[in-house]
Amino acid sequence: MFVVQATAGVSKEEDYRALAAQLGALLAGETDGLVNAANTAALLHQALPDLNWVGFYFLRGPELLLGPFQGRVACARIALGRGVCGTAALRRTTQVVPDVTQFPGHIACDHASRSEVVVPLIHDGKLCGVLDLDSPSLARFDAADAAGLEALMRLFLAGSDLTRLVGGAGA
Repeated sequence: MFVVQATAGVSKEEDYRALAAQLGALLAGETDGLVNAANTAALLHQALPDLNWVGFYFLRGPELLLGPFQGRVACARIALGRGVCGTAALRRTTQVVPDVTQFPGHIACDHASRSEVVVPLIHDGKLCGVLDLDSPSLARFDAADAAGLEALMRLFLAGSDLTRLVGGAGA
């Protein structure tokens, strides 16, 4: 049984370093992308405070298809360039949105979400999908979260075979 270690009272940078160690241990010996995405979403949802949704969308053809997540029922498909997830995928850059109501074309899967961060999953120069985190609080995410989550996703991608999850013509 894997036990998530609490990191309360430390800086975000220290928190993400501790999360990287936990994620490395969680993924050790497992390469299936579906399993790793499910456990990664659960780890982040349990370990990071003030979240109401954490999950993956994987690139399938011209759109992002919902993958493993923790939280309320979510949008099943997102077109590239649409909403925060589609924008992060199309631009291949992490999107930190302090107030989702101010983001043009925001997709409100959960009306309780007020801020969001989305990290594109890029492996060997190819877009595989995105990691999406939502919070019910305004301005929950910042540059430290973006950098920490990007590092975690590099670890996730290095240890995960996503061939069954990603497919078709895409970016």
